[in-house]
Amino acid sequence: MSIPTPSQGAADSRQAPEPQLAPADYSDYAEFLVHGKNEILSILRSLQAAVDRITLHVGEGRNFLPTALIAVDEDAVTLDLGADQEMNQRALNADKVFCVTRHERVRVQFVLRGLQQVDFQGRPAFRAALPDDLLRLQRREYYRLTTPIANPLKCLIPVAAEDGTTSDIEVQVADISGGGLAFTQPTAGMTFAKDMRFTQCRVELPEVGTLVATLQVKGVFEITLRSGGQATRVGCQFVRLPGPMVTLVQRYIIKVERERQARGSGIA
Repeated sequence: MSIPTPSQGAADSRQAPEPQLAPADYSDYAEFLVHGKNEILSILRSLQAAVDRITLHVGEGRNFLPTALIAVDEDAVTLDLGADQEMNQRALNADKVFCVTRHERVRVQFVLRGLQQVDFQGRPAFRAALPDDLLRLQRREYYRLTTPIANPLKCLIPVAAEDGTTSDIEVQVADISGGGLAFTQPTAGMTFAKDMRFTQCRVELPEVGTLVATLQVKGVFEITLRSGGQATRVGCQFVRLPGPMVTLVQRYIIKVERERQARGSGIA
């Protein structure tokens, strides 16, 4: 098969990317990370063979350019340069870039570190070491609702002390779905780590009811806030959430979305 030219494999980077191609937070989907080298190579080679468009994000997703895989070796990948030279240079200067695409309706995301510009069969291209892992969502994603800033959700997490007593740690929920929730690590009082499990956690869902759930920490990640500051994000999965509790979450999500749509249309 012929190798796509830059115009075929990478459209003008000034075009808006598809919304679903924004980078996903690994803390939300840690269980879908692929670590095996052979499986990573197989997935990447499928992307190359299908000439799937890849959106390459620089920084916190504010800068992006379309590209495509043009070669996958045992230890490295090669991608098209974008049409925007300024964006290409930003990608080359970045410590890491996020690559996001869909293959056969499945989201694929991976991180490349230390991009270099190389000559590939007579034309310039990006080259980087094979990613350490790869995110591949093999089931329909849960819809994740970013919680309202004006009326944020609070989660009370019971934590046992050494003397056997239990106290609640209050955290602010950043987003919630039928599969779990994420919150920002509190500045003091508790440090969360992967695989920690907490029972009888409570979230008051305004005008809907009280969610009671067991949370298991799936990932803890450093993030950059819009203000430029740093924070720690903790992604948790609901463990065997009962049907009535799932219904509460769904009702809350629908309620908030309807309110947002009403405000957007000027009704409220």
